[in-house]
Amino acid sequence: MRLLLDENLPKRLKNDFPGHEVFIVRDKGWNGIKNGELLRLMVADGFDALLTFDKNMQHQQNFSKYTIAVFVLNASINTYGELTRLSPKIREYLNQKVIPPGPVVIKDNEII
Repeated sequence: MRLLLDENLPKRLKNDFPGHEVFIVRDKGWNGIKNGELLRLMVADGFDALLTFDKNMQHQQNFSKYTIAVFVLNASINTYGELTRLSPKIREYLNQKVIPPGPVVIKDNEII
């Protein structure tokens, strides 16, 4: 799977997903791009999912227009130490044959 880590996530979180092609926003030169445009660029570039700490994104976008999943990481702070605890649940989700498009909120190793 091709995954993109939003710019609000620690870079080293990309190491939590071996076996997947993981990029950070900076890798693609997409820093500062607004969410709707970012999702359009991701679809055009063949990405499967976005990982973000932006809890408002799920309420601001019309996901029926996009073919990618958006994992919204819900933790008290966006440090690697906190977010890496959510990685096993994300990996479990990524190992499914089909990932439905749209937002998936991940909190305390549970999908909401």
